[in-house]
Amino acid sequence: MFKVILWDVDGTLLNFDKAEKYALRQCFIKFNLEECTDAMISRYAEINKRYWKRLEAGEITKEQVLLDRFSEFFQKENICCDHVKEFNAEYQVRLGDKIFFNDNSKDLLERLNGRVKQYAVTNGTYIAQKRKLENSGLDVLFDNVFISDQIGFEKPDIRFFEYVWKKTGIYDKKDILIVGDSLTSDMQGGNNAGIHCCWYNPENLENNTTVKIDFLIHDLNEVELLL
Repeated sequence: MFKVILWDVDGTLLNFDKAEKYALRQCFIKFNLEECTDAMISRYAEINKRYWKRLEAGEITKEQVLLDRFSEFFQKENICCDHVKEFNAEYQVRLGDKIFFNDNSKDLLERLNGRVKQYAVTNGTYIAQKRKLENSGLDVLFDNVFISDQIGFEKPDIRFFEYVWKKTGIYDKKDILIVGDSLTSDMQGGNNAGIHCCWYNPENLENNTTVKIDFLIHDLNEVELLL
């Protein structure tokens, strides 16, 4: 049915929550801060999600996301850290240290290799995503990788997808499927681009938005059945 799959990375192919927890704890050690507890990480994660949603809505810049999220987190936790920029830079590197696959996603991409064109489409930073894809071995399974830092636009901005079409030469939208976990980034982006949307929803969340979903899956391997 589909000839092209656009794969989101964080939260879809890779387990971002586990990588986030690891990276934060490594950064706390690096900067000689207090113990980074699970409760603190949960509170940071909520702050981080809120900033990314504001970026997707075009309310703030990527730089504001990367720095202001930590500034707010440190302030609310009463943590003294005067090196927010350096902390964020270290965090970007540490995010790619350890790889946590969702649903054996690498095996799935290997099975689909040669059957469909596969592209990574991600809003993550260039440094973090490059390390993740290289260390995971996913980079060699993609026909190309599209990172918002390099493009200059974030999903769900239609200009992100227009860049992808231009670089790939793929314009027949009925052949394209985007697979992602985010309603506001991946699925809204798919709606904006006029392509089929497959929502990866392992936690069985409700869609309380106006975003149109063509396919709902709880395991990434269900994508193979759509082909």
